[in-house]
Amino acid sequence: MQWETVIGLEVHVQLATRSKIFSGASTAFGAEPNTQACAVDLGLPGVLPVLNEQAVAMAVQFGLAVHAEIPEVSVFDRKNYFYPDLPKGYQTSQMYHPIVGAGEVEITLDDDTTKRIRIHHAHLEEDAGKSLHEDFHGMTGIDLNRAGTPLLEIVSEPDMRNAKEAAAYLKAIHSIVTYLGISDGNMAEGSMRCDVNVSVRPKGQEAFGTRAEIKNVNSFRFVERAIAFEVERQIELIEDGGSVVQETRLYDPERDETRSMRTKEEANDYRYFPCPDLLPVVLDEAYLEHLRSQLPELPADKRARFQDALGLSAYDANVLSASREMAEFFEEVHRVCGDAKQAANWVQGELSGALNRENLSIQNSPVSAQQLGEVVRRVLDGTINGKAAKQVFQALWNGQGESADAIIDAKGLKQVTDTGAIEGMIDQVIAESPAQVAQYRDSEPEKRGKMIGYFVGQVMKASRGTANPQQVNDLLKTKLDALL
Repeated sequence: MQWETVIGLEVHVQLATRSKIFSGASTAFGAEPNTQACAVDLGLPGVLPVLNEQAVAMAVQFGLAVHAEIPEVSVFDRKNYFYPDLPKGYQTSQMYHPIVGAGEVEITLDDDTTKRIRIHHAHLEEDAGKSLHEDFHGMTGIDLNRAGTPLLEIVSEPDMRNAKEAAAYLKAIHSIVTYLGISDGNMAEGSMRCDVNVSVRPKGQEAFGTRAEIKNVNSFRFVERAIAFEVERQIELIEDGGSVVQETRLYDPERDETRSMRTKEEANDYRYFPCPDLLPVVLDEAYLEHLRSQLPELPADKRARFQDALGLSAYDANVLSASREMAEFFEEVHRVCGDAKQAANWVQGELSGALNRENLSIQNSPVSAQQLGEVVRRVLDGTINGKAAKQVFQALWNGQGESADAIIDAKGLKQVTDTGAIEGMIDQVIAESPAQVAQYRDSEPEKRGKMIGYFVGQVMKASRGTANPQQVNDLLKTKLDALL
């Protein structure tokens, strides 16, 4: 039997506010446990929550970015459940009237085709604290620093059909929230994580199968691997005569498997009711227009501009617009050198390779966009050739100079374009290579093109890599053919 996978994601984005959603306690990452939890976060008697206006603005900006409906009124509810790391015994969330309604996100797949994934809604809620197990020898420690941190939970429709689409959707959400500046998107620190709902059904069947929810997956790669395991588990279970149980599961990256955590609760198990301590949030059109006017150019728009205005391929445009930092770096390189394709090649090639080797983000690149743009400009105007450009880049990377021009002068890397000087080197190489000249002369015409590489290499060696390669090729061919 052929099977079809159905996937929906619930993405939890930690909003980049300086204080928590209902209190003035700090949200800074990395503080000592339980040093950033105030009376409101602890749920002490007599305290009242006060809604963080910036969290509302950030949620609405996301909604505008994904072309979502923004309801005039949204309401906070209490979700009652035993949380060992949320002292109030309930979570303030939005069940019935979320702040962001239906929207959509366009994803780009490996073959450069696109697909639209619908967003059901996005709602604001407070995060729980963190349970710590590693250092307590059979006991659990509770760190409440994260309790009350504002979260935007983005709930997709079940529109994804394989793990690649799910990862592409998660990356698209990551790009949007980081472009907007409403989250740093740091998955390693928990700023963005997702619950993955996975089910399978016979191909052609309209009804959905029973889903399992994989909780708190915190990397793009783990999302793909967790889905791959879960799909295989469910298919094998059904084909062996069993049935899938609706449950919550955890993904173990060390064993590369999911395992059961608990039977999945239904909404009525949480006993939702409107929060009596918070008024409904009412948004007028003037407020929405104000936030809309502050939106930056978003990934999809930037990707389209890179293709239409700069002539980049769909692949290059997609890679360079994936993060705001990458896009801004590329655009500065392009501004300095004036050639979009060459700027794209150097950012994706030499620069990205060096960053990956050193495990650095582009924000921490030792070579600035201005400096890289100067390197590319000097290649384009013929001052240096490609080999010398790589030497200049490496010197800049190692902090051996302030600018490309300074390094070019200090290392004597200016390209030799004087025809007479190049001819002199060619004549010397030909005179010192009688055996290779004879072999070239006696070869079939179609084989001579490859053989010329030996002579090019010798001339480039004689010039210490500074001769113009194209001139060397052209002059060598003329002189060698004259000997036939």
